[in-house]
Amino acid sequence: MQKTDVLIIGGGPCGLAAAVGASRAGAKSIILERDSKLGGILKQCIHNGFGLHLFNEELTGPEYAKRWIDKVNTCKDVTVCLNSFAYDIEKNGSSFVVSAYNEEDLIEIEAKSVVLALGCRERPSGAILLAGSRPSGIFTAGCAQKLINIDGKSVGKRVVILGSGDIGLIMARRLTCEGAKVVGIYEIMPQSGGLARNITQCVQDFNIPLHLSTTITRTVGKDRLEGVYVAPVNERLKPVMELEKFVPCDTLLLSVGLLPEIEIAGTFKPEWCPATNSYVVDEYFQTNTQGLFCAGNVLHVNDLVDNVSREGEDAGYFAGLNALNKLKIAPKLTISFDEHIKYTVPKYIYNTGEGEAKISFRVNKNYRRTIIRAMSGGQEISRKPTPAVTAGEMQTVVIDKSKLADDLHLEIQIL
Repeated sequence: MQKTDVLIIGGGPCGLAAAVGASRAGAKSIILERDSKLGGILKQCIHNGFGLHLFNEELTGPEYAKRWIDKVNTCKDVTVCLNSFAYDIEKNGSSFVVSAYNEEDLIEIEAKSVVLALGCRERPSGAILLAGSRPSGIFTAGCAQKLINIDGKSVGKRVVILGSGDIGLIMARRLTCEGAKVVGIYEIMPQSGGLARNITQCVQDFNIPLHLSTTITRTVGKDRLEGVYVAPVNERLKPVMELEKFVPCDTLLLSVGLLPEIEIAGTFKPEWCPATNSYVVDEYFQTNTQGLFCAGNVLHVNDLVDNVSREGEDAGYFAGLNALNKLKIAPKLTISFDEHIKYTVPKYIYNTGEGEAKISFRVNKNYRRTIIRAMSGGQEISRKPTPAVTAGEMQTVVIDKSKLADDLHLEIQIL
């Protein structure tokens, strides 16, 4: 059995940064990556826009991944295990035993801390109960991205996209540049789920129709997709079938949300957050199972890879301190929020009386002219005026811990 201080499951942007963070804490770490190369989903993201916040440069996905791989290669206390799939975690006293297999054998690794950095996967058609047969021509947006960018394949000529998440918007532009006709993007919600910049650069700049409050009701086709039926939805998000119409197409891309790759959790049951379909963490990115850390898109879906890397590096650093018995714990405070907020990361912060705590959250829908207020002990300790907050973009607030008198409450005041 191998032993290490920190075991990191996942070698994408979060896992790479976690290894750098663990090294900064003085801990040894092992990265388990199921693919043959490090970098995760970044390898197929050939568009630019990565690294603006961390590197002050506009990089492509592979370029961004290379920056972090180079950082990991300079850390002498990091071991990388490729083609290695972790399938089970068990608690063993104050340590964890992770079972995995590679091309040659089954392996077990004992670690004092574990960082889950597995990212997320796309919802397939079965997850949204899409009616109709299952002809060829139906892809998740990420699958289509890999086929085009990595394998050099064409997925279709006349394309409909269901959902307006960032990957769907980016693929609408990519397909147009490849010569396909994107006849429309259909979004069931009254607002897009993507970043404002992607709506502008990927949809509006290419004159691609974006239909809000509209969904696909069924697919048509036996061997190959022939078209889809679409319909507007009412206030309860139910299709208005009297207004259903047929849209001819040979390809359907699904961009209908992401699911955290969280199934590896083992027999212990850390606190769960239904809003993110993942675990609840404190400001150290630690679950309520001591030594189990979780960050990046497996914790909650981030808009920017820079944020994923920041979370990963912090989680790795604190996991390293925990493994070396140097993690300082203070009285724990709970973060609550009003009806306009969907969730917060973290849910708990430590009342150390000094320093700052960064809190990320999403709102339930778009609001114009708001004030983000933070309350503690009945007093306002922070206020952040914003011209608008949108459901598709992560919001953040930084709290001065010296002002904390009690648990923290966040609210959106609509002007």
